[in-house]
Amino acid sequence: MYLGLDLGTSGIKALLLDDQQRVVDSVTTSLSLSRLHSGWSEQNPQDWLNATESALDALKQRHPVELAAVRGIGLSGQMHGATLLDQAGRVLRPCMLWNDTRSHRQAARLDANPRFREVSGNIVFPGFTAPKLLWVKENEPAVFKLTARVLLPKDYLRLWMTGEYVSDMSDAAGTSWLDTGVRKWSEELLALSGMSIDQMPDLVEGTEAAGILRKPLAQRWGMGPAVAVAGGAGDNAASAVGTGTVVEGSGFVSLGTSGVLFAANDSYLPEPASAVHAFCHALPGTWHQMGVILSAASALDWYAGFLQSRPRDLTLSLGDRVVPPGNVIFLPYLSGERTPYNDAVVRGSFVGLAHESDRNAMTRAVLEGVAFALRDNLEALRATGTELSGVIAVGGGSHSRYWLGTIANALQLEIQVPVEGDYGAAFGAARLGLIAATGEQPLKICSAPEIEESIVPEASLMDAFEQAYQRYRGLYPLLREWSKS
Repeated sequence: MYLGLDLGTSGIKALLLDDQQRVVDSVTTSLSLSRLHSGWSEQNPQDWLNATESALDALKQRHPVELAAVRGIGLSGQMHGATLLDQAGRVLRPCMLWNDTRSHRQAARLDANPRFREVSGNIVFPGFTAPKLLWVKENEPAVFKLTARVLLPKDYLRLWMTGEYVSDMSDAAGTSWLDTGVRKWSEELLALSGMSIDQMPDLVEGTEAAGILRKPLAQRWGMGPAVAVAGGAGDNAASAVGTGTVVEGSGFVSLGTSGVLFAANDSYLPEPASAVHAFCHALPGTWHQMGVILSAASALDWYAGFLQSRPRDLTLSLGDRVVPPGNVIFLPYLSGERTPYNDAVVRGSFVGLAHESDRNAMTRAVLEGVAFALRDNLEALRATGTELSGVIAVGGGSHSRYWLGTIANALQLEIQVPVEGDYGAAFGAARLGLIAATGEQPLKICSAPEIEESIVPEASLMDAFEQAYQRYRGLYPLLREWSKS
């Protein structure tokens, strides 16, 4: 048996996988976050540990024999978070998450130094880890002075599980401190951020063993004495492992809290000016590109909250047949935007509301707005020379066939829907745990799922969606100016 743990923004998911890669069961324990001010987003790392304990306790109650047979554990997690520890390994402050944009001024200052883009291959985005540490240095100097170690969220879980300070290449690539092409920490970039390599965890590939589960935890869950904990991956790279998106030309679209358009690469293809991320993949000697929007399914959740409804009910009320976009346009910049604008200040908006704008019209606008934001990502990928002929759909939002149809028409790409099953980050993490424990060849394990349905663009809707996208795209400059005022 193998275990995948995915530390997301809204919860911890624990997934049990057998040696035939069949999912035995999974448990998700919810997490909350704190938004004390506009642009802030924090979590207490102790909550991650509590949620993990609860999830594994539940798995033990339901599958004690299977959990006892676990031989490898893989970790996946939300990227970019800054977990600050003192010399004794104690947490110094709440973790600033990936969607915390308070450090946008610090990010701009770091990004103005061309060495960051040259070495890391990426823009220094406000959500990345390096500017968060600069913000702490300038606003919480006593905390900064005590900071002995900086860990990404999943790597704090690893520290608790194994006692090891370790990260993997894919997650480390989102800090702005990694020399992404050669897959090692950059002492130069660290020094430019006021940091040193001594504060960084050791680095391993996602498929490598990065520690052994500590005896007290192994005993608590009835496991053996030598359970390997893999390097693991950032959440999107883990999802790619789960969907078999590990070879050149393959890709996926993810509709989670954020939205991602992901392309696997056999070589390192940085193009920072496009705001496309160029990161190490979870498998050795591979990289990936992705465009990221900060609000995807979370935009629908936000809208549903106003209506005191459930997102699923809103999308089901639209039926299955996609209709041409209407006059209402939604710009999903609720937390700013990353690709292609790198704009932490801009905020979302509905445009074109009229008396006849009913619930369904506004729901369609939300779905279309996210789809058009993903189209922005596709255009950014194309600017780097990357082309996709189709993508696999993952994430909670992918359960809506209407939304997938909207995305297919907005992107003019085929969307492949896997057969019913779990192919997300926790599944990918379990696969990495399997590889670390057994030494199996990664490409043998990381196969693509069977496809249940392919959703293709409709020729009759092409012009309407293209015109709507151009209207959508023309609104950003206006909204940007309004947001600055």
